[in-house]
Amino acid sequence: MKKVNYSVTSEFVFLGFTNSWDIQLLLFLVSSMFYVACIMGNCLIIFTVASDTHLHSPMYFLLANLSFIDVGISSATSPKMISDLLKKHKVISFRGCVIQIFFNQAIGGAEMVLLIAMAFDRYVAICKPLHYLTMMSPQMCLFFLITAWVVGLMHSVIQLIFIVNLPLCGPNILDSFFCDLPQFIKLACMNTYRLELLVSISSGFMSLVSFFLLSISYIVIILTVLKHSSSGAYKALSTLSAHVTVVVLFFGPAIFFYIWPSSTHLDKFLVLFDAVVTPFLNPVIYTLRNKEMKRAMRRVFRHLMGYRQIS
Repeated sequence: MKKVNYSVTSEFVFLGFTNSWDIQLLLFLVSSMFYVACIMGNCLIIFTVASDTHLHSPMYFLLANLSFIDVGISSATSPKMISDLLKKHKVISFRGCVIQIFFNQAIGGAEMVLLIAMAFDRYVAICKPLHYLTMMSPQMCLFFLITAWVVGLMHSVIQLIFIVNLPLCGPNILDSFFCDLPQFIKLACMNTYRLELLVSISSGFMSLVSFFLLSISYIVIILTVLKHSSSGAYKALSTLSAHVTVVVLFFGPAIFFYIWPSSTHLDKFLVLFDAVVTPFLNPVIYTLRNKEMKRAMRRVFRHLMGYRQIS
């Protein structure tokens, strides 16, 4: 039996969004501002939660970890994507492409589980307030965090097992800003229908089911809140609306990518939005919707200013 000699693909070429230098420069400036704001905003939330004892509760522990994940998921693709906007020839090595896919899948999976944990936290706080401290103990919060990363890493490793040894015949053009798993599979010189279907099921279907379950849980919570005309109902709905907004921002593009994988300008816009804008919006949404977080940030700021004056 003869062995088939496949050409070794050492690098991939990104087509990017457009060939217009003016549009690329505009995208570079906008993306850079959002990325810097994303890092600063999420790091501020992490620092505030860690520094202020008033925020040492399950809800803010999960929120700080969500901010940490947002920093990771944005940094996995944004720096390379932003720097490529100033380059005519946008390339990435095979190893760099695989690493991008690994971190995107791992961090994305972890965020999915963490959002479910945050929904469970709000469900217990609103629907079973007397059991909140028991059900959302520090051990339970740690369990949610470990589970999120284990699920994310397992999901990513399983995906890589199927693609890392794919035979690549030479075509190395990716019509995207970063290494996208569905497009990477299409470069293989074999019938990849089953593999693409497997990826759509494992990523897209999982995202769709998780979003459906989260939607049901939030509907149950909203109905529970509306049944009680207490003074805390408005506060609960305000906090819940922030959670719902973040869930929609996260799952919307993810479901679109894997359920309807294609190569359109809408896809590229969603990629840019998901990689740069969404991680920036998360801290903004939680900060603007949460009076306790804003008060804590002011306390931390005053403490730091006082410390500088003494120094």
